[in-house]
Amino acid sequence: PGISPPPMAFETSSRRPASRSRTVLTAPAGVAPDFAMNEVQTAQSELVDEFAFFEDWMDRYQYIIDLGRRLPEFPAAAMTDQNKIRGCQSQVWFIAEMQGARLHFQATSDAAIVSGLIAVLLRIYNDRKPQDILDSRADFVAELGFEQHLSPTRSNGLASMLKAIHDFAAEAQQAT
Repeated sequence: PGISPPPMAFETSSRRPASRSRTVLTAPAGVAPDFAMNEVQTAQSELVDEFAFFEDWMDRYQYIIDLGRRLPEFPAAAMTDQNKIRGCQSQVWFIAEMQGARLHFQATSDAAIVSGLIAVLLRIYNDRKPQDILDSRADFVAELGFEQHLSPTRSNGLASMLKAIHDFAAEAQQAT
C-alpha cells in the first residue's frame, strides 16, 4: 500500500452519473488513486450516496426529521448548561466520552430538524477514533447542499455542533 495523503489534499470533481449528480473525491495529480479513506470519510461518502436517492429538498428535510426521531434517548440529567452547545438557535445538548479508543457522542435538541442534523452528525462521527475526526473535513455539508438549504441560523448551529465535535476530538486526542 502507498502512502495516503491527508484528506485535505484531495480535490472534488463533478463526475455526474447519468441519473444523479454526485461529487467524487479524486487524488491530486501525481498521487496514487488507491488511497484509503478513514471511517469518518467513509461514513460521509455513504451518507452522500444515501441522500442522492432523494429527488428534492422536501424529501430530504422529511428524511432528516425522521432520522432525528430515531435518536437514542438522551439522559435528562445531562441536559445542563455545561452540555449546551452555544451558537444554535434551538437548544442542543451534546456529551462525549471515550469508550476504549473511540469517541462516543450523545446529543439531543428541542427542534425536529436540529435533532435530524444531530442524527446525521452522529452517523458520521459517533464511535470514531479522535484522530480520524481531526483528519477529516466536513465535506458532506456542501455535498449534501446544507449550505444552500438551511437557514443562516440553522447553518450557524450546524457549524457550532461540528466545532464541538472537533473540540471533543482534539481534547480526547491530547489526553492520549
